[in-house]
Amino acid sequence: MNPNLPALRDKANRLPLLPGVYIMLNDKSEVIYVGKAKKLKNRVTSYFHGDHLPKVAAMVDKVHDFNVIVAGSEFEALVLENSLIKRHKPHYNILLKDDKGYPFIRVDGKSEYPVMSIASRSAKDGAHYYGPFGGRSQTREIILTLTKALALPDCSRRFPRDIGKERPCLNYQMGNCAGWCLPKQSAEDYRRRMFQVQLILEGKSSELIEDLKQQMEQAAEELRFEYAAELRDRLRAIEKLSVQQKVIATAFADTDAIGFVRGARSCFTVLHFVNGDLAGKDVEMMDEPLEDDEEAVSDLVREYFTRHRGGWPKTILLPVEIEDREELEQLLSETAGRRIYIETPKRGDRLRLIESARLNAKEEILRRTTAAQRRSKTLEWLQKALELEVFPSRIESFDISNLRDTGIVAGMTVHVDGKPKKSDYRKFRIRDLETQDDYASMYQAVYRRFKHYVDGDERFMPLPDLLLIDGGEVHADTARRAVRELGLEVPIFGMVKDDRHRTRALVSPDGREIGIQQNQAVFALIGNIQEDTHNYAITYQRSLRQEAYGSSLDKIPLVGARRRDDLIKAFKSVRAIREATVEQLRLVVPKNTAQAVYDYYHTQEEGSACESSAEAPEGED
Repeated sequence: MNPNLPALRDKANRLPLLPGVYIMLNDKSEVIYVGKAKKLKNRVTSYFHGDHLPKVAAMVDKVHDFNVIVAGSEFEALVLENSLIKRHKPHYNILLKDDKGYPFIRVDGKSEYPVMSIASRSAKDGAHYYGPFGGRSQTREIILTLTKALALPDCSRRFPRDIGKERPCLNYQMGNCAGWCLPKQSAEDYRRRMFQVQLILEGKSSELIEDLKQQMEQAAEELRFEYAAELRDRLRAIEKLSVQQKVIATAFADTDAIGFVRGARSCFTVLHFVNGDLAGKDVEMMDEPLEDDEEAVSDLVREYFTRHRGGWPKTILLPVEIEDREELEQLLSETAGRRIYIETPKRGDRLRLIESARLNAKEEILRRTTAAQRRSKTLEWLQKALELEVFPSRIESFDISNLRDTGIVAGMTVHVDGKPKKSDYRKFRIRDLETQDDYASMYQAVYRRFKHYVDGDERFMPLPDLLLIDGGEVHADTARRAVRELGLEVPIFGMVKDDRHRTRALVSPDGREIGIQQNQAVFALIGNIQEDTHNYAITYQRSLRQEAYGSSLDKIPLVGARRRDDLIKAFKSVRAIREATVEQLRLVVPKNTAQAVYDYYHTQEEGSACESSAEAPEGED
């Protein structure tokens, strides 16, 4: 617990309800987090009250002081936040890779014979920059593809210095180069082809193709067949290039779709689409952000597009609604020099682009992490969220199953390091309860499990690191009483369900609720444990019920397994079958079978009838 919390709360309570930026400082006055707010007082005070997710709590524990800067508008706050994050690079803010990981293609427009080269970042030196692209190898491949398609030089010669000095190289003989070292070639034609390169890099291949077709047709009309054939070959190369190398137009895509997924690591993905076709992908792996999904996506988009791109899409599609959409649109539009639109699609083709981006992010996490790493990260998050002293390697879970007041049982499942350990699963028949009582049943099952441990029964060792109970606060407290009565202490939490019967939160015996839906990996793990335990208990309960039913129904002539199941499904219990008339029985089974069932229960001696009505055999652990 941060000892400075009272002073920090008092200072935060005196802040204005105005937009601005807050700067969290540690005990060395170092900036550890920068955030923006529509209302400074509301946002900053929220950090110093109540429970937080593990990473937020870790940041708050290190806050020694904070500063704020009031802004004139929410947009000014966004711009200021962006500037401060770039300057201070705070530990708890989302920080993407440095620009050097995303190279550009540089074309020097001032040269008489401009060439393409790779640049780590764009600069204001009069040259044209295209990109950035996914990596240096990808960028080299793009340059080589363009060079070959437009028959440009791929050698160490420099022009006009080396024109006419040596014989053309092998590339010329193979038709991969137009022979720019020959005196017959002109600088004007060279620059014309480099201009075509720039059109392709700007995503304007269709305009170039149309222009080349017109030139080719004109050359043919003028009977310049050799030149027309040359244009035809260049046209084919560019048409092929536009299909196979759409990644070249990545930086000038029509639409960018954003994906963001949390897991063993978090992944931010940008898919670039040109005319509806996927043209490229950028991926950023990172530790789990401190912010919630909405704020994290906003921050990632702002940093990615202001630091890592030289070109801009028309539209950016987001997977979640963000509060500062208008301000972010304005910032990116001003940075790009033209209007950028930000949308959160709800249906249709654009929603499918978002789903594709999210799937790519999920697959990147799966590809770059092992199953053991993902499970370990999930359990680590659970440990921090539940404030457990011990890593929850062994998790045990209990659920009760019954049919009205009969056949009450409990199932106990065991998961070790996130995986089920079925050899340690245990079943309990609840004893000495005349009516349905979930709390008493849970108390008995948990007490008996831990009594076995106290008595030295090796089948019930070791103790769990975490005990999960199907139910809410009262169920968890009931289990805690059973454990403490035996002189033991085990972390216990109830599994609280939503209206779709999925575990939405964990609750302590004291009523402290911890939401798990914001972490998909934890949500899936707890949901699987809850479902596994429920199925294990109900399967056991059904097997006992079948065993009890079979004690009488299986003895009746003409009643096989199918007829027995039909009767049980219709009447629900042996008692109801026994009390049914022949006419009622005939609604379920054939006439002769109905008569056999009726005769059996009405002609047996009292002792036999009493024996056949015992639906639940004596239980055992």
